[in-house]
Amino acid sequence: MSLNALSIAEARDRLRRREITAVDLTMACMAAMDAAGELNAFVHPTPEIALAQARAADARLAAGEAPDLCGIPLGIKDLFCTQGVPTQAASNILRGFRPEYESTVTRRLFADGAVMLGKLNMDEFAMGSSNETSCYGNAVNPWRRNDDTAPLTPGGSSGGSAAAVAADLCLGATGTDTGGSIRQPAAFTGIVGIKPTYGRVSRWGIVAFASSLDQAGPMTRTVRDAAIMLRAMAGHDPMDSTSADLPVPDYEAALTGDIRGSRIGIPREYRMDGMPAEIEALWTRGAEMLRDAGAEIVDISLPHTSYALPAYYVIAPAEASSNLARYDGVRYGHRAKLGPGEGIVAMYERTRAEGFGREVQRRVMIGTYVLSAGFYDAYYNRARKVRTLIRRDFEDAFAAGIDAILTPATPSAAFGLGEKADADPVEMYLNDVFTVTVNLAGLPGIAVPAGLDRQGLPLGLQLIGRPWGEADLLNHAHVLERAAEFVAKPARWW
Repeated sequence: MSLNALSIAEARDRLRRREITAVDLTMACMAAMDAAGELNAFVHPTPEIALAQARAADARLAAGEAPDLCGIPLGIKDLFCTQGVPTQAASNILRGFRPEYESTVTRRLFADGAVMLGKLNMDEFAMGSSNETSCYGNAVNPWRRNDDTAPLTPGGSSGGSAAAVAADLCLGATGTDTGGSIRQPAAFTGIVGIKPTYGRVSRWGIVAFASSLDQAGPMTRTVRDAAIMLRAMAGHDPMDSTSADLPVPDYEAALTGDIRGSRIGIPREYRMDGMPAEIEALWTRGAEMLRDAGAEIVDISLPHTSYALPAYYVIAPAEASSNLARYDGVRYGHRAKLGPGEGIVAMYERTRAEGFGREVQRRVMIGTYVLSAGFYDAYYNRARKVRTLIRRDFEDAFAAGIDAILTPATPSAAFGLGEKADADPVEMYLNDVFTVTVNLAGLPGIAVPAGLDRQGLPLGLQLIGRPWGEADLLNHAHVLERAAEFVAKPARWW
């Protein structure tokens, strides 16, 4: 096995035994990156930083002071501010922006000795489900349909993160999830992605999309790797007023593989009209796997599920409209050139028209509309009330003794680039149908690869956990992962 194909856990153990060096591991990943330009996953490689961090990690390893991520090469989504390194949120409006500070997540990862290979592609300002709204161009899924060379989406918005991990360009990557942007691309590329409880991971230094929904998390090849990486990323941060002051468990130690006596909920409202038979069969098989491991499978009701997508696509654009008002060309990023006699209002208008892509413009306009005086109560306030009802549905299920909830991760396997981007945007938004409830309720959710469809593409299942119950959720996901025995890899074509 080539070094870049190791899991985080395997690499950690081999580094500690001094069988390999962090420099060798980093060089292997950099060579894989250089050979994978067709995937367009890495958009700002940082080889000098990576090698310097790898050499420092080797020194720590030699001294016997090696945290779990010491020497582990990672990719960083372009939404995380990285000091002195371009951070554009995949948008032309932030072209040339190099932060003077480090996000809390990346600072914690680097403190643990992690190596940054570079910044990863994504949908512009994390608004998208297919990584087709990026100013860098499309990220491409390393998977392809049987006997078909058509390029597929890696999902979005963390599409570059998903593609890089699935193609063995890095051992893990950071992602963010506002409505499914970690879990959907993880399912589309056959990897693991966890969105923690809102407040578990600091949002400080992450470019904001919708502040009450955004949450960062790891994207990795295995559940164990996700547990290792999440422990490093999580924790209280006084710089983030929504950060929870709670101890961070040892998530890896929680992977006992014992879920006997657990009660797994199967929500009847997630059985959507027109659900593909393969998704239905995978869901049924996942429930059987958990039952065989000693869990009790319970039918439950989450009655307000059908209102989740409409509520999400009012709340998220409203918050985006507010957050993106700061991009005006005054202090940083793109500034439009003005003609004679044009003033500051013209600069604002032209800067935003030139800097924001079509999908961002669409969502900003929707958000501004639902927050306007005549429509605030009719749309935004009503959506907030629906959000409360959705959260209460989950609270009732957990109060009734449910330990985790099993659902599909996505309504389909990965689709072709260009197949949906130019169609009705609502069709694209429907990709989030199984994931947005988790963000609206602030709960932890994880996507686990569980099988292949008839075209040879990966399909994932989602487990939803109790608030702050990431340790228990990861253990259930670990059991599901072992039972599914998903070991398929994309055939190399790039």
